Amino acid sequence: MKRLIGLCLLLVGCGGDSLSNGGCDGSCVSPTSFLSTADVENIIAAAALEADQRGVAATIAVSDRVGNILAVYQMAGAVDAVTIVSPYPVTGGLENISFIPATLAAISKAVTGAYLSSEGNAFSSRTASQIVQEHFNPGERNQPAGPLFGVQFSQLACSDLTVRVTDGVHGPKHAPLGLSADPGGFPLYRDGTVIGGIGVVVDDRYSFDDSLFDRDESLDEVVALAGSRGLLPPADRRAERITVEGKQLRYSDMSVSMVQTRSLPVPAFAGLTGVLVSVPGYFNAGGGIVAGQVFTQSSSGIRADTENFFPGRDAFVLVDATDTPRFPPTAANDGPGALTQTEVSTVLDQALSIANRARAQIRRPLGSQARVSISVVDRNGVVLGLVRTRDAPLFGIDVSLQKARTAAFYSGTQAAAELQALPTADYLGPVLVAGAPTVAASVDIGDYVDALRSFLDLPLALADGAYAFSDRAGGNLSRPYFPDGLRSAPHGPLSKPAGEWSPFSTGLQLDLVYNQIIGHVAFAAGLSGVDVTEGCSTISRATPGGNVDPVANGTQIFPGSVPIYRGNTLVGAIGVSGDGIDQDDMISFLSVHQAGELLGSINNAPVMMRADQLTPNGTRLRYVQCPQAPFLDSNEQTPCGGK
Repeated sequence: MKRLIGLCLLLVGCGGDSLSNGGCDGSCVSPTSFLSTADVENIIAAAALEADQRGVAATIAVSDRVGNILAVYQMAGAVDAVTIVSPYPVTGGLENISFIPATLAAISKAVTGAYLSSEGNAFSSRTASQIVQEHFNPGERNQPAGPLFGVQFSQLACSDLTVRVTDGVHGPKHAPLGLSADPGGFPLYRDGTVIGGIGVVVDDRYSFDDSLFDRDESLDEVVALAGSRGLLPPADRRAERITVEGKQLRYSDMSVSMVQTRSLPVPAFAGLTGVLVSVPGYFNAGGGIVAGQVFTQSSSGIRADTENFFPGRDAFVLVDATDTPRFPPTAANDGPGALTQTEVSTVLDQALSIANRARAQIRRPLGSQARVSISVVDRNGVVLGLVRTRDAPLFGIDVSLQKARTAAFYSGTQAAAELQALPTADYLGPVLVAGAPTVAASVDIGDYVDALRSFLDLPLALADGAYAFSDRAGGNLSRPYFPDGLRSAPHGPLSKPAGEWSPFSTGLQLDLVYNQIIGHVAFAAGLSGVDVTEGCSTISRATPGGNVDPVANGTQIFPGSVPIYRGNTLVGAIGVSGDGIDQDDMISFLSVHQAGELLGSINNAPVMMRADQLTPNGTRLRYVQCPQAPFLDSNEQTPCGGK
């Protein structure tokens, strides 16, 4: 009994934090699965108590599961701004910008904790740091890049998928700096299910951990852990209980036992000396702390498929403030050979079927079904349908659409001309001059087209539609080393060389959306009175339905998409995200294959058109990589072979 009591004290109270609450399999959401205003007050008060005990001042943000910001709080003396900086010298990109409000950093951390987690996995912003760098694990040289390389540039404010605060409480909301790799962001749980996230900023560096060979003394993390009191994830769902490619993930470098105030009573919020802080586009301090939404209720923006678009699949859909589905299966309107509604529905339905049969890669308990988000788009990136399986992590919604759009964009015939016509990405200097940012350098986006054509020895690449590019193939070309991970190798043509590459400067992926990211930060920081509009790349493509941005929520450079063809003609693409990149690849690829077998009208790219026919520098690109023996109901070993 004494040992059990000690364990409960270590975990800061057994309610919601004990080992016994790890039995959830995606169905634990209840009417109490939300953060009340009293919960938020306690979270802030507990975090502030720890910060005060340590003699530091913190900025604290709390979000619900779908990204609504419930409070932003600053203690007296907290840093006003953070500087984006890598542990190693880097020039360009977002590096060394020093006017990022600390409130934005805290918000991105909180959203990251909530969005990366589910009932099957609890990931933190430190986990994010581990899986987005040039090597996996960070610090292990000559290893391939992280499995979610590039995911940090998702959930952007310029996305046409994420919801603005002025549109209502439904999600998913965006994150001001994208997903964060800076430690100090954690998910919050009640009875085994995610109900939100906490993000904390104490120091003035917004960075990432470039080595897993040591443990950092992180004030951001320990203060955030203190704020998580009573709302910690189940121990057997935390990242360190999950492996990827045989490597253990990292949840935190600090433990709950390091929280100095864990046995002290939480002070009353009303007695705190800090203040709630307004953040344009995220939180209005004048309205006070707000309660979160219950995930899977209509008000959250994500609910069960009660319309039966996908009968028997246990599907979930996105809805707007009026409870109307946002992306039901729809026919394309992009010219001859357009995808029909039946084709879109069949591809999505088959993707759900495969996901429900597939064994999850990064989810506990072992033997769980894969939990993913699935998007289908037409040739112009217009959304034709978006659906989710039960309890899929929230980040995958925006990412699945990024993946689908990226595959369609690079496999089409207009990408080269559109990239070459874009304005430059104007890198800002590290400090304000006369209260305003100044341009330190400009990047010609068209240079990436030239580099790609030279690298592939294809003078018409991205203009003739001769090759089908999946996200795995495009991701190969977007790594700082090609072949991936080999430090003696040159950088990929869509990436940057050593000294210019970092998780804050990934190459074309960032440069395509750089101006929009900075424009939004300037708005949220009060440097501009006008926020950015929807359309991250600012490309304006003429279509029968009006001008569109074909990559309106940005591009993605880790696997999980394939283009869709009718014969050898591109007609759209599918993107999948949520439960491991090999699973994402398999679900994308097999869903198109199985839909083609059922309908006889669409197919995956013909073999000779796939990007894995290309061997730049003697190294073959990859198209898809499917896991071995992936199904729960079958011993089939290589389901993608020969297709």
